[in-house]
Amino acid sequence: MAVQRLTIKQAAVLRNPGKQSMQIVSPENAPDAAVTITRVTMESGAISPRHSHARSEQIWIVEEGSATLLLAGDRTEQLAAGDVIRTPCGDIRGVENTGQGSFVYLTITNPPEDMTPFYKERITTEDSGTRSSRGARDT
Repeated sequence: MAVQRLTIKQAAVLRNPGKQSMQIVSPENAPDAAVTITRVTMESGAISPRHSHARSEQIWIVEEGSATLLLAGDRTEQLAAGDVIRTPCGDIRGVENTGQGSFVYLTITNPPEDMTPFYKERITTEDSGTRSSRGARDT
């Protein structure tokens, strides 16, 4: 496997209302990579409902803002810039931006996972312009 140079300009962006996820390293642009890396930006009030990933561990690195981490059994914890959250395969998690501004976190997923099915819309930014297509999920 050779060194690969990726650019943010070429990263796909997945969108749901109030939330977007830039696919920095994904199965699409780096099929041999051992992880998926995304940068998620949530507007104030946006929610990513409780869910789990059966086959993948995730690590979240909070870069900006504050939010509420949604855990199993209706448990919650507060998140702020600088927090790192590690979620093993199968554990339930979600997040609600309860802050006044944007909530931004970097996600590292291992093994890699295609995140497209979790979003309604996919935007592909290329040098020639922007393409939009609908995702596989209506939630």
